[in-house]
Amino acid sequence: MALIVWSDDLSVKVSKSDEQHKVLIKLINDLHEAMLKGKSKEIISEILKSLVDYTVIHFNEEEALLEKYNYPDLPVQKKAHALFVKKVSDFQEGYKKNKFGLSIEIMDFLSDWLKNHINGIDKNYSAFLNDKGVF
Repeated sequence: MALIVWSDDLSVKVSKSDEQHKVLIKLINDLHEAMLKGKSKEIISEILKSLVDYTVIHFNEEEALLEKYNYPDLPVQKKAHALFVKKVSDFQEGYKKNKFGLSIEIMDFLSDWLKNHINGIDKNYSAFLNDKGVF
């Protein structure tokens, strides 16, 4: 069963952001499924790497779009993004070095953070970008 299910409630009404959010949801769901099925450390490590790598790509592209249109709350976005990348990178590094395993708490953090981020500060840019003709 998927940890996060995409619905229109998660849409920020900017198609590229929505598509990238769907990829992040899929990666978190893949990680959750691998954890539940007891997949190998190598498989879980690869999914974690993909999650970190894609998160960085998404955040960079989102920030570039917001910068292009002079979004006034861009510093808030950048700070939230940097904190999340640090946290997920720490999970990846700790897992790789056997400091801890994946847990329901980590999966809940990833799921809750993404949903809250999308429904919070990401949705704040929705009307702003739509007013600029970005959908």
